[in-house]
Amino acid sequence: MMKGIRLPNPAMVVAMLALLVALSGTAVAAGIVPKAKVALNALKLQGKTAAQVAALAPAPTSVGGLVAIKTAPWSLGAGAVNDFTVACDSGKKVSGGGFDGVALAFQSRPGSDGASWKVTLANLSDTASVSGTLFAACIA
Repeated sequence: MMKGIRLPNPAMVVAMLALLVALSGTAVAAGIVPKAKVALNALKLQGKTAAQVAALAPAPTSVGGLVAIKTAPWSLGAGAVNDFTVACDSGKKVSGGGFDGVALAFQSRPGSDGASWKVTLANLSDTASVSGTLFAACIA
C-alpha cells in the first residue's frame, strides 16, 4: 500500500496565502515609491545638476567653525541644591552639555529655548562647599 502526499492543513493554506498577499503588496509598493520620490525631487531641484545644487550651499571652512563650547562656573554651599544654566551665543543651538566638579547631578538637560544647557546639582557634604564648570556644546 502506497501513501500519497498529504494535503496541507487549512491553517497552513491560510498562512501561505497571507504571506503571498503581504509580499506582493510590498513588491508593488517598492516599485511605486521610488518613482514618486524621483518625481518630487526633480520638481524641487528645478532641473539643476548636482554640481549646481552643491554650489548653492557654501561649505564652512572647518568643522570647528560650526561647533563652540561655552562654559559657566557653578558653586554650591554645604548641603545646597541648585539649578545652573550655560547659554549658547545668539543664533546657536545646544547639542549637549554637562559639568565637572564633585556634586550629584539630579538632571542634565537642554533648556526650553533650545539654546542653553541646564544642570540641577546637589552638594552632599554638610561641611564643605564645592564648585566647578558647566559645559554646553553649541552648533551653528
